[in-house]
Amino acid sequence: MLRLSRLTDYAIVLSASLAERNGYASASALSRETGISCPTVIKLLKILIAAGVVHSIQGRYGGYTLARTPYEIGLTEIIEAVDGRIALTECNREAGACRIQNSCLTRRHWLVINRALREALAGIRLADLAGATQSFGRFGNASAASAVVDGYPFA
Repeated sequence: MLRLSRLTDYAIVLSASLAERNGYASASALSRETGISCPTVIKLLKILIAAGVVHSIQGRYGGYTLARTPYEIGLTEIIEAVDGRIALTECNREAGACRIQNSCLTRRHWLVINRALREALAGIRLADLAGATQSFGRFGNASAASAVVDGYPFA
């Protein structure tokens, strides 16, 4: 199963929350808004700052904001800031990581598939995730999502 880590999911939620604001937010305000614990919010904000996604302002009226506009930040940036390089297979993660990569008949296909996935995720901008009605082209409309997607129920 392909799956984002919980921390990456939370980092995307925090980034989308910041994208909806026109100003700064404190870690405690983001925690209240998102339901993510304050220690986890602080941990993720540090990671996102290091990755250049979020910017912090110190002082009495400080807080956190996006380092760039939501249109300039792709989903890939946030995912890779938390989880590292997107790689569907070991040979996509790093050269030499797979002991059969020199004889693997499918490696070149996985490289193409991995690149397509990265490009698809990079094409989704944070601005697309900030609102509930954005369209993702042929992938559908976020506001039309139901409790069952592709046959899988969501609670």
